[in-house]
Amino acid sequence: MNNLNLLEKRQKSTKRITRSSKLFKTILHAIQEKKGENVVSLDLKKIHEAVTDFFIICEATNPVQLKSIADFVEEEVQKKCGEKPFKSTGHQGEQWILIDYINIVVHIMMSNSRKFYKLEEMWSDAEIKEHDINSGK
Repeated sequence: MNNLNLLEKRQKSTKRITRSSKLFKTILHAIQEKKGENVVSLDLKKIHEAVTDFFIICEATNPVQLKSIADFVEEEVQKKCGEKPFKSTGHQGEQWILIDYINIVVHIMMSNSRKFYKLEEMWSDAEIKEHDINSGK
């Protein structure tokens, strides 16, 4: 099945994602398990130009942790939700790994990349929620 057909099929079969959705919670838990820092989610559903429902953004302190978080997110989502990412990129660059689950796009970034690209500012119309690593929320 080519990527376009896969995308169309997933968009038709996938209901609206919320912060209480299994996929959302699984991604967040995986990030927290690997000690991702400054974790936030941006609800993009009300932004017409957005191509996804949510961004989940976190920071890693070093390239090893960056890859570890990304790998664990993919493993946990596959195991608990039965989903593989539509696209995953940036594993070689050691600065920013993006994992695209169509309705949720995960951004795992080194702090200098996050400060440079300022995704939260770029999408400032989105509702933002911080996810405290210690509270599990």
